[in-house]
Amino acid sequence: MPRDRSDIEKPEPHEGGETWGSDLIAEMLRDLGFRHVALNPGSSFRGLHDSLVNHLGNTDPTMLLCLHEEHAVAIAHGWAKVTGEPMAVILHSNVGLMHGSMAIYNAWCDRVPMAIFGATGPVDADKRRPWIDWIHTSRDQASIVRDYVKWDDQPASLPASLASMVRGTTITRTAPCAPTYVCFDVSVQEGPVPDGLQKPDPALYPVPEAPGPSDRQLSQLEEMLSRAKRPVFLMGRMSRSEADWAARVALAERFEARVVTDIKTGAVFPTAHPLHVGPPAFFVAGPPAQALREADLIISFDWVDPAGALREAGATAPCVNVSLDHQLANGWSLDHMAPLPAELHIASPPDTVITALATRLGLDTSALPAPMPIAKRDTLQDGDQMSMEHFSVALSHGLDGELACLVRLPLGWDGGSWNFGHPLDYLGYDGGAGIGSGPGMLTGAALALEDTGRLPVAVLGDGDVMMGASALWTAARYQVPFICIVCNNRSFFNDEVHQEKIAKMRDRPVGNKAIGQAITGPDIDFRQMAEAQGLSAIGPVSDQSGLAAAIREAITLCKSGKPVLIDARVAPEYAKAMSDGMTETGG
Repeated sequence: MPRDRSDIEKPEPHEGGETWGSDLIAEMLRDLGFRHVALNPGSSFRGLHDSLVNHLGNTDPTMLLCLHEEHAVAIAHGWAKVTGEPMAVILHSNVGLMHGSMAIYNAWCDRVPMAIFGATGPVDADKRRPWIDWIHTSRDQASIVRDYVKWDDQPASLPASLASMVRGTTITRTAPCAPTYVCFDVSVQEGPVPDGLQKPDPALYPVPEAPGPSDRQLSQLEEMLSRAKRPVFLMGRMSRSEADWAARVALAERFEARVVTDIKTGAVFPTAHPLHVGPPAFFVAGPPAQALREADLIISFDWVDPAGALREAGATAPCVNVSLDHQLANGWSLDHMAPLPAELHIASPPDTVITALATRLGLDTSALPAPMPIAKRDTLQDGDQMSMEHFSVALSHGLDGELACLVRLPLGWDGGSWNFGHPLDYLGYDGGAGIGSGPGMLTGAALALEDTGRLPVAVLGDGDVMMGASALWTAARYQVPFICIVCNNRSFFNDEVHQEKIAKMRDRPVGNKAIGQAITGPDIDFRQMAEAQGLSAIGPVSDQSGLAAAIREAITLCKSGKPVLIDARVAPEYAKAMSDGMTETGG
């Protein structure tokens, strides 16, 4: 069950008095079903902040105080990765929106729902305070993020503000999902409520059901699959639903389709299944690439960059594209990737199509995935440096017998070192590959996982943790338990890989690749940094036995309700597929 946090930041009771515009805005957040609102304080929404505290009593939604706007958005992102539902976020004026913009882009690229609310100084210049209201007011504030939100509005009255809240929340929940942004004028918040004003009823603005495939499309897809001898399913952005998982397995087994999955997205198919072609990776290489080259039919189920994957693999088979992602393509961001040449494009969510086809074929989809505790593998072998392979073995020993959710894994992870057998075994990456998102996403995901019985575990890079470190304070403040393992190679190693390639191309010293990349001299003391923010912390550890023991200690602390950080020193290296994929072109 979710932790009782009613005594954290519990306001003094308040009743009666005049009702203000922001009171109705706060009530609408409650009416829309938001349990939490992540924010960093700002004067542009001081009226709304007061209403959340003194009008609603800081419940439904409960405020999650963050030390940086980017972390507020990342927390909502992690929440959506687990629940599939939006969390509310409030960002202060233009400056807060600019701070949060990278995290918004991550959420956009990851196609998750999120209801972002902003505020601006008085649009009426005559009402602005000298200096500060001028530099914190923009003529078109949403233009900062318009290219990577699904919809935005800056309503000029209280009725329009309430209507926009309902519309934005409906839109963000509608497939294909992406963040929305509504900006409130400070004057609307701080003005009295007009007589007779009625709030809109969210029940009258339901989320429209996502479009399903037509009978003609299902017939054509069934026919193509029936003719195929070597079909391959590319399974990408899909739901956390156990029922959807069971339908995917049943459909793949019906047509003996080989399945390729992607470590950028969450677990969507059992990686130990005989039909799964692994390992899942950031780029397509090895056995998955070979399967695509040998295929006589390829079906992309909302795969991230299917055209790029086929080009990378050298695949030439006919394709089917099952995705709504084209609806979010615009002229600014290129996250829509290259167009996929396809003989059939079904504009529906992939799980909707799979379930419809499974039903049409009369497949048994009752075999839901059973959550399985982690089992240790191999033996511990301590040495001078802990390789990524040794790290994953130690992780399995430390988590042996535990039901865990891997919230995040680092770029250097070898997808073949771990099996996923349930949609909550792994949640995927952050969408936009923006360093600094990990700690916030871990906090949001851990909050959402509290009623699942899962132990939230994230393996994060040292650069990622440093950029997002203050998100850890929010976890400590609101007693959100998790285990954060810093995979500390003491470098921005991603760029070392690139510098090594450039040096070889130009016949220059490879030994110089770490200059301007290494995070050493002094080394960062992650333990002290975590403890200073109220977390329990362990380390540094630098061998398998030490890491396994640290994880077991962390589990005890986590189950007592504490967020825990482990500093694990590892060798600077990436899985070969990752290094090769990163440097395939000059990008």
